[in-house]
Amino acid sequence: QVQLVESGGGLVQAGGSLRLSCATSGTIFSTALMGWYRQAPGKQRELVADIAAGGGTNYADSVKGRFTISRDNAKNTVHLQMNSLKPEDTAVYYCNAYRRVGGLNVHYWGQGTQVTVSS
Repeated sequence: QVQLVESGGGLVQAGGSLRLSCATSGTIFSTALMGWYRQAPGKQRELVADIAAGGGTNYADSVKGRFTISRDNAKNTVHLQMNSLKPEDTAVYYCNAYRRVGGLNVHYWGQGTQVTVSS
C-alpha cells in the first residue's frame, strides 16, 4: 500500500514563501519520479516540478527561478520550496509518485494541500 501525505500548504501574501512536504510510505520512493502538480479552480491539473531518483529536476516555466524541488531519500520525503509567490500560484498542490511497472505507467497521488496567495 503506497501512501503520499502532503503538508505545508496555507495562506500567504504575495511575495512570501511556503514549503510543501510529501512523505511517502511503501517501497517505491527510491526509484520513483517524484513530482508536484497543481490544480486551480476551473483549470486542468498541471505539472509544477519533478525530480528523478538520481536528482535530475524539471520545472514548469511559470515557476522557474522561484520554486525548488528536492528529495530526501533517507526519509522518503520530497519538498517544494516556493518563494516569491504570486496570486496565480493559488491552487491545490498534489504530490505524485510515478513508476513504469511491467510496461504500465503507474501514478500515486496524495490528497492535496491548498495554497492560497493573496494580493
